[in-house]
Amino acid sequence: MRKKNTELLSDVIKQVLKQQHLEKPLYEKRLIEAWPLVLGDNILKYTSDLKIRNKVLYVSLSSSVLRHDLFLSREQIKNSLNKQVGVEVIVDIVFK
Repeated sequence: MRKKNTELLSDVIKQVLKQQHLEKPLYEKRLIEAWPLVLGDNILKYTSDLKIRNKVLYVSLSSSVLRHDLFLSREQIKNSLNKQVGVEVIVDIVFK
């Protein structure tokens, strides 16, 4: 017998994540995992730490030259990372 009020599993999972307030940490994790996809493995070699606090991504880099280059293109990087996740997770990037 078929039930009349069926829902897609993906919709149910989204509802549960929203109810349990787990959406934000999930999106932040996806954004951090998207860093090597967006910027590549070469930049990943110089990246030592990625953290998100209050919608700001903090990136620790070991190369000052790379830090300056990324600083100049941080708006494009921010947009690419948010686009990769599909939601606006960060509003700014700080390179340390």
